[in-house]
Amino acid sequence: MSSLRMLLRSLAVAGLSAALLAPAQVARAEPTPAELTKQIEKSSTELERIVESYNKLNEDIKANKATAAKLEARIGPLQEQAERSRADVGVLAATAYKTGGMRTAAALLDPGGQATLPERLGTLDQLTRQRQRTINSFTADQQRLIDQKTALDVTLAREAAQAKQLKSAKTRIEADLSDLYEMRRKAYGRANEAPGNPSSAGKPPAVSGDAGVAVRYAYGAVGKPYGYAQDGPGSYDCSGLTLAAWRAAGKSLPHSAARQWHATTRISRSELQPGDLVFYSGLGHVALYVGNGQIIDAPSAGRNVSKRGMNIMSIAGYGRV
Repeated sequence: MSSLRMLLRSLAVAGLSAALLAPAQVARAEPTPAELTKQIEKSSTELERIVESYNKLNEDIKANKATAAKLEARIGPLQEQAERSRADVGVLAATAYKTGGMRTAAALLDPGGQATLPERLGTLDQLTRQRQRTINSFTADQQRLIDQKTALDVTLAREAAQAKQLKSAKTRIEADLSDLYEMRRKAYGRANEAPGNPSSAGKPPAVSGDAGVAVRYAYGAVGKPYGYAQDGPGSYDCSGLTLAAWRAAGKSLPHSAARQWHATTRISRSELQPGDLVFYSGLGHVALYVGNGQIIDAPSAGRNVSKRGMNIMSIAGYGRV
């Protein structure tokens, strides 16, 4: 076979191979609906953890600001008291200087006085020591509070910077989710679940007391959309829903899954009752237990508040409000 024919045959084989491979490459470039759903769920879960971290930082910052305000309120009076104490000692020193010398010695040695010399010296020493103790005490309190205030200022600055970083990360992930939602629109015709009907969760169980109020509130929220850092009534994130449910019952919870963990009493799975909270691994998600192994939660971006089985992911523990 001539070299030209061999070259032509090689080119033909190469062209056929390219034609066979090209469709497969195009097909792999377009994600399947299942792949899109998996990507959206992964990004939504990641974003939810970031939002919950952001929520926790906001709660920490609010708590630190309240503490700082209390410290500032205490520092002012202590500073005034310390200044008065210093002024008193200054007057005492100035008076001793102006009226000192022989007259002071004569007054102390005057045999006509009612008190003896040791008594007079002891009294003066006691007064001096009392004043000095007062100054030392107030100065120490003032310095301690100033130190705490300084530490709080540093903490607030650090947490503000962290909140800014988290906000930037949240923005980046939202941009990624926007792309994924666009692909979901192409695959399913819509980016978010259609609004649901609260009645789809069924009738709330008969639960008495505050827990019953919280459970009924959660049932009423079923079908409402997930909303970042929202606590109702139009939309919720996970800790925003549990916060709102227990707020309806007159109980206060922080807007953070991690902080709600610390604000509730640990119980075992066998002790679970409707109204208790179910926390998930990493404390990035929390749900309200409604009985029979079911929870109501705000799942993630693009989804609605729903009632479902509690074993949606690894469980970290349970809490009672």
